[in-house]
Amino acid sequence: MKKNFSVYAICWTLMLALFNIIVFVTPNEIGGASKFTGGFWIGYGVTVAVFIGQLACAFFALKEAENRKVFYNIPLIWISYGALLTTLVVGAIFMAIPVLPAWIAAIVCGAVLVFSIIAVIKAKSAAEVVSGIDEKIAGKTAFIKELTVRAKIVMLSSTTPELKAEAKRVYEAIRYSDPMSSEKLAEVENELSEKFAEFEQNTTVATANEIIALVNKRAELCKALKK
Repeated sequence: MKKNFSVYAICWTLMLALFNIIVFVTPNEIGGASKFTGGFWIGYGVTVAVFIGQLACAFFALKEAENRKVFYNIPLIWISYGALLTTLVVGAIFMAIPVLPAWIAAIVCGAVLVFSIIAVIKAKSAAEVVSGIDEKIAGKTAFIKELTVRAKIVMLSSTTPELKAEAKRVYEAIRYSDPMSSEKLAEVENELSEKFAEFEQNTTVATANEIIALVNKRAELCKALKK
């Protein structure tokens, strides 16, 4: 994250510097009137504020260590980009036309700023909701994922073709079972966990059959819970 944001911050700094160069290097008078009016400073101030806000959005979007969570925050970055571009256009109009009243600049720029903030808040809230759902799903699939890995280890470490065949049967049964868990499956999953621990210590046909029976029982319960 640190490297990505550092590169992003450099680009952001260059863009802000370019904006200020354009603003202050252009002629101070337009049509005989000074451009440094109330409307100019309102447009300039709101634009700089949105620049800073956009950098803050990028920081929060890129601070996540997991690529999956960064992906959830991509809409936040795009919305902040859109807000910045809109503000640049609106701000440029008031900075370039000094005859426009300051009160109009305040209303229009203020409205753009408020709607931009609302859009960013909505995008951030949506990302948090999706991330929360994903974390719940990950937690509910942890049991089968862990059991699948353990079954594969048993299969790979089997020393004879017969034991490997039994371990493969168990591995395939667990691997293709419903990954979603639930509190209502706790009893059968505890039985399955205990029986699998026994299977790891002593790989036999009888134990393999018992595990597959428990996996099938769990599958039926999963189906019943989804009706």
